[in-house]
Amino acid sequence: MSKLFNLIRPLVFSMDAETAHGAAIRALSTGLMPHACPIDDDRLKTSVFGLDFPNPIGLAPGFDKNAQVPNAMLAQGFGYVEIGTVTPRPQQGNPKPRLFRLAQDNAVINRMGFNNDGHAAVLKRLEQSKKRGIIGVNIGANKDSTDRIDDYVKGIETFHDIADYLTVNISSPNTPGLRGLQSKDELSELLERLNETRQKLDSKTPMLLKIAPDLIDEELDDITSVCMRSDEQGRMVDGLIISNTTLSRDGLTSKWRGEAGGLSGEPLFESSTRMLAKAYKRTAGALPLIGVGGISNAEQAFEKICAGASLVQLYSAMVYHGPDLAHTIAQDLVKQLAQHNFNSIEQAIGSNVDKWL
Repeated sequence: MSKLFNLIRPLVFSMDAETAHGAAIRALSTGLMPHACPIDDDRLKTSVFGLDFPNPIGLAPGFDKNAQVPNAMLAQGFGYVEIGTVTPRPQQGNPKPRLFRLAQDNAVINRMGFNNDGHAAVLKRLEQSKKRGIIGVNIGANKDSTDRIDDYVKGIETFHDIADYLTVNISSPNTPGLRGLQSKDELSELLERLNETRQKLDSKTPMLLKIAPDLIDEELDDITSVCMRSDEQGRMVDGLIISNTTLSRDGLTSKWRGEAGGLSGEPLFESSTRMLAKAYKRTAGALPLIGVGGISNAEQAFEKICAGASLVQLYSAMVYHGPDLAHTIAQDLVKQLAQHNFNSIEQAIGSNVDKWL
């Protein structure tokens, strides 16, 4: 934890979680937040789906829903930033309160419900900002949409020219019925429509799929088999993100454990890493994976990589450790690589996958 965040943490925790998040976005948008010194180490540099990452630590979506501070977060030490989730039309999301800190569990529960400013507003911000690194855009469907697949098509059409990669989010538990798109038939239809759109646009922007950690083996089999299918344009997706938040409440002690919504943070680490390893085995390492869930230090980031992740993401741990956590993890990840006799991130990917199976 940085000295600055250590000083202001009592003030931050005196606010409700969503107010504190808004204050953090405003502080970062001023440009006055201290920047982390870049870690320029070749061992951390990695190329995934045609993009060159300075380090494998990414900011998960949900923190910067509306592309207000992507450059500020890159300056905090992240190797890349994913903004969103963004829907075609603006929506307010679910009623407040909808964001809860579970401090005893180092976790967060949210039921935000894709609150965001919509495609037009977010696109305008991205166009007006001078991008200083890799920025992905996470796209979703409006809650009241009559054609959810069309909402994802619009997301591809809107952002493919400006995003470094696109993430199709069909795994949020906070939009009723959305996770149904993970079923084999619905997923096939969705990805076929999206790839038709990409072909018409002649889009080379990588497209990733974000899935839930609560899948049973048969469901994961279906998803990976669909994603690994190929046609003349290539595979159905360029990578998988594993995973979104969980509906499980196993082992929680906080008074907020009964709140509805998706759980993220430390309790998600084991189940999401196990799902990651299973996906790596099923795809035989042929499909790049991004590991998300419960990362708060370099050891956990390294575990995800050794379980099959080419890249990792975090968000919830910043609630407890501050916005420069990525810099600390990247710094310590160099030590992890050296300790295990790896000269690069690529060498470590999947090197300990069997531990999780």
